[in-house]
Amino acid sequence: MEFANGGIITHDKDPSKAENQIASRNQNFRRSGPSSPAVHFADIRYGLLFAFGQLRDFFRKFIDWWKASNLQGYAPICLGLEDFYIRRLYLRIQDCFGRPISSPPDAWFDVVERVSNDNNKTLKRTAKISRCLNLGSYNYLGFAAADEYCTPRVTETMQRYSASTCSTRVEGGTTALHVELEQVVADFVGKPAAMVTGMGYVTNSAILPVLVRNGGLIISDSLNHNSIVNGARGSGASIRVFQHNTPSHLERVLREQIAEGQPRTHRPWKKIIVVVEGIYSMEGELCKLPEIVSICKKYKAYVYLDEAHSIGAVGKTGRGVCELLGVDTADVDIMMGTFTKSFGSCGGYIAGSKELIQYLKYTCPAHLYATSISPPAAQQIISAIKVILGKDGSSRGAQKLAQIRENSNYFRSELQKMGFEVLGDNDSPVMPIMLYNPAKIPAFSRECLKQNVAVVTVAFPATPLLLARARICISAAHTREDMVKALEVISRVGDLVGIKYFPAEPKKPELEEGRKKVE
Repeated sequence: MEFANGGIITHDKDPSKAENQIASRNQNFRRSGPSSPAVHFADIRYGLLFAFGQLRDFFRKFIDWWKASNLQGYAPICLGLEDFYIRRLYLRIQDCFGRPISSPPDAWFDVVERVSNDNNKTLKRTAKISRCLNLGSYNYLGFAAADEYCTPRVTETMQRYSASTCSTRVEGGTTALHVELEQVVADFVGKPAAMVTGMGYVTNSAILPVLVRNGGLIISDSLNHNSIVNGARGSGASIRVFQHNTPSHLERVLREQIAEGQPRTHRPWKKIIVVVEGIYSMEGELCKLPEIVSICKKYKAYVYLDEAHSIGAVGKTGRGVCELLGVDTADVDIMMGTFTKSFGSCGGYIAGSKELIQYLKYTCPAHLYATSISPPAAQQIISAIKVILGKDGSSRGAQKLAQIRENSNYFRSELQKMGFEVLGDNDSPVMPIMLYNPAKIPAFSRECLKQNVAVVTVAFPATPLLLARARICISAAHTREDMVKALEVISRVGDLVGIKYFPAEPKKPELEEGRKKVE
């Protein structure tokens, strides 16, 4: 008999019955959502942190009152409430974030150790380096380290073109590589044309204001990335949000907005754009793209698909969620993605019709005013895509795609069997492990690092305050031995900090024998 989140699970001698009990218990827990005990405890603990923080700030006012002010009539840039979260919560655990590394972000990398002599207010780097298993980088296909095909070509490009064009695309920043890259990307994603930018975040935040303006409507998934949120806010268009990955609610919002029209005047909207992501970066979930596309076609709304985490990582040939879910790319009007994940480079792209791309090149600030993508970075993307498509003369691309699928599904399955609450879908390389309570954020991160496993913990404002998590990112570069080691460490740390919210599945003898052989 085991206790799990206030409930009792009785393990029957029949393994199939036990597995059914676990599956039922897990399903009920996920349905409970924010009402689960873990979230209630997190609520209480955050309340205590805020209460004691406010008390300390109150007494701090009396101390500061005696000190001379250097403002000389200026208002403070940051008021007490504005940076309260940073001072009272974030600074206490900032050693868990921004850890410097001193090697390529491969399956294993070197993490520079840091120390603090003032209760974590400042951190100083040391000469010590820890060799850690990397479970935090977006190196989905393993191109971030040296590659037998990509690296020599990138080196040659560096010598030929230099590290930067030192110019915008419309001045002296367009090379033959940029033209080739845009054609290669357009062909890869299945669109007539594409435009590349030097930064993935800017691709969303700079292009959305150009696509839709005052009199238009943006309907955004509630868990869309911050770059989409900022781009929508900067557009001047009206913004409506639909429940995360819920096509039925999207349809209800569309019908209501079409019926009501623009605010005050009730005129028809000039255009309506529905914005979704292929894989949601903090959830690991695949977008319900077929249903969303069907609804948008029904109501004549444009579809904007952000494939930052899905392009190159899912699909039989790495072409993203359209390929994986059987959606014709002609039904997706604007396809956006980044090169910072699967391709081991930097920058982003927008793909669509030739008329759309030509319009963006004349109007988009990221194209007109920002320095163009670095030539070596452009060559890295071109070379990586050629490897994925097998144009390098080998089958390594297909092997990488098969490996990341196998690694992702294996790792997710094992975590769930151990009793962790893991979000997301099969085939997704993003695996959030729910932590909830504030004290478990640094505990999980620090204990994993002690055992040479580097993980990324995510908290507010990247996630809701009560839904902190550790986000595991799996790579095709990880071997089975790497994953077995990671699972053993995460399991031990999970027991230590108490984040196994489900009962563990009974271990099967053949799996145990297989693990012993690997060891």
